[in-house]
Amino acid sequence: MDKENIIKNTIQFVKETLEGAEGGHDWFHIQRVLNNAKLIAVSEDVDVFIVQLGALLHDIADAKFYDGDESIGPKKARAFLESQKVSEEIIVHIENIIKYISYKSSLSIETTFASPELAVVQDADRLDAIGAIGIARCFNYGGFKNRALYDPEIPPNLSMTKEEYKKSISPTINHFYEKLLLLKDKMNTDTGRRIANDRHAYMEGFLAQFYGEWDGRK
Repeated sequence: MDKENIIKNTIQFVKETLEGAEGGHDWFHIQRVLNNAKLIAVSEDVDVFIVQLGALLHDIADAKFYDGDESIGPKKARAFLESQKVSEEIIVHIENIIKYISYKSSLSIETTFASPELAVVQDADRLDAIGAIGIARCFNYGGFKNRALYDPEIPPNLSMTKEEYKKSISPTINHFYEKLLLLKDKMNTDTGRRIANDRHAYMEGFLAQFYGEWDGRK
């Protein structure tokens, strides 16, 4: 199995598949997650090939763009990896990374999957959801869905089930409290936690500035 060539082919496959995707879930998101994952993997005992494949394929068909269908991503990944003659064991591992990487999976009481490689890719993906880029992605998606920036009359729902989370249409600012500000304490690795702390602080500063401007105090 020529791992280097498989990674090269996977990059090309992902670029082609995500061409024209929403700006927060496009190739550049994948590229950032891949870079984060490789950085984190340096300090972890993991199979770097699986980490790279997981990072590259984790959003190949994000359920939110497929009417909530969570089966499409794993199916697309499997079909591609089979075409690359990747072993069944690795394909199953990648399918599980795709199935269990998302934040909404942590809201479910269903049986979950765990592996060191999932932990790394999950941290890498969560890091791209916070900090300056996380803020940009959050508002980009809110605009894509035509959601309000903020509505003081609609409080965040801090006890959502997985299904409620998937169907949420709340203002974009609420998403900070319903997900983004919670990610710092859900990191799996030391490297992830260190980077998350800085990005979390940046978001807190942004929110303070936002409310000050909203209320005419700044």
